[in-house]
Parts: sequence; structure tokens; C-alpha cells
Amino acid sequence: MPRKARQDSLADGDAAPGGVAAVDRALTLLAAFQSGDTALSLTELSARTQLYKSTALRLIASLEHGRLLQKLDDGRYALSSEIARLHGIYAASFTLDRTVMPVLRSLVAQTGESAAYHVRQGDARLCLYRVDSPHPVRDHIRAGDILPPDKGTGARVLIAFDPTRSQSASAADRKRYAQIREQGYCMAVGDRLAELAGISAPVFHANGQLAAALTLTMPVHRYHEGFIRLVVQAARTLSSRMA
Repeated sequence: MPRKARQDSLADGDAAPGGVAAVDRALTLLAAFQSGDTALSLTELSARTQLYKSTALRLIASLEHGRLLQKLDDGRYALSSEIARLHGIYAASFTLDRTVMPVLRSLVAQTGESAAYHVRQGDARLCLYRVDSPHPVRDHIRAGDILPPDKGTGARVLIAFDPTRSQSASAADRKRYAQIREQGYCMAVGDRLAELAGISAPVFHANGQLAAALTLTMPVHRYHEGFIRLVVQAARTLSSRMA
């Protein structure tokens, strides 16, 4: 009888609907490389992907053939030249508005509330992109507006995930920022304006550095706890698309 698998691999546990299992598994081998990794052994790749070594070796052969992986003299595997070529194409075609705006529109469509993308600009906070709620009663911030650097959930997230700024805050605020980092979002009522509720989550560059805060705002009476999950998901989607 064939040997029963010890457990599903990462790819099997998160397979693409209608996709090809072998491709999903090969992609998890590439995704196993993390910031700071120069090369990984077969044992490390197997452990990180939960693939049998024999399965990983077959997939690696195809990735080597496609110049996505290369085997080093010491037997470990490193990312290969095709990765750099594809990154160059992506970087040349990357535009932030084309990346951010679809995610904001989708979030507004799901919630009916206003979504924005906030970045730090000097000592201030800039609303770089914004999609308005279809409701007539909403806050009226526009793209290009400068907002308080320390009030509102967007500001809180930009501070919480900036080690220098969060550590220089008061003891009470440091505790608050630690909680924001732990839960991965900030939700507040009346932080910037008494009538508004806001939810913000961090967006990260591919290198792990903070890029922005994704924010959803609404009148307090329209706040719904289910919006938190949607904001966090949208922020993660943006992070996965950032250069």
C-alpha cells in the first residue's frame, strides 16, 4: 500500500482553486526564501514547505530548468537569474496608483465606507489615495490632504510600526502601539473627530519596511466589527503587491 502522507504540505493546505497542485508546490519552494537567505539546503526547503524531500527534488529540477533556482557547489539552492529578470520587468512596470486604487475600490465596494492610503510625509501624514463612500454622510478628506501626525487610526499605525517614533512616545502610548503591532491593526472611535470611527492596518514593502497605512473611515453609527477583517485582508493584499 502507498505510504500515507504525514501531513499536507503548505501548498496542499492553501491550494489555488482550479489550479495545478504541482505548480502550487513549486511556488511554495520559491516562497520559502526569506529576507536574509542567500541559499537553503534541501532539508531546509523541505521543512519550510512541508514537502517530502523526494517531492521537493523533482520540483527543484523543473525550477532549475527554468533558471528560477540554481544548485551551489555546497549542495544548497539559491534563487537564480530568471528571478532577477522578472523583478526588473515588474519594477519597471510598477506604478503605485495602479496597485493601490483597485484595492481601495474593492474595499469600498465591500463595506460602503471610505478607504484611504496614508503615508508619512516629514512630520505630517499625507492622504495619498482616497476612494469615497457612496453615502452622503461621510468624512470629506481628499487625496492630497495633510492630516494630524498623531491622531486617527492611520497615524497610530504609522507610528506603531515605526520603531523610532513608537519608542519615543509616552509610556501609555507605547503600550497602545505595542497592542497595535500585536493585533496587526488599529480601531478607534473619535480619535481624530468625535463622530468618526476608523480602522487602519499596515502595508509593507517587499523588504518588510512600512510603506503606508490602509484606512477605512465611517460615521460611528455605521461602524461594524466585521470591517476589521476586510481592512486587514486588503492591507495584506497590497503588501503582497508592493515593490
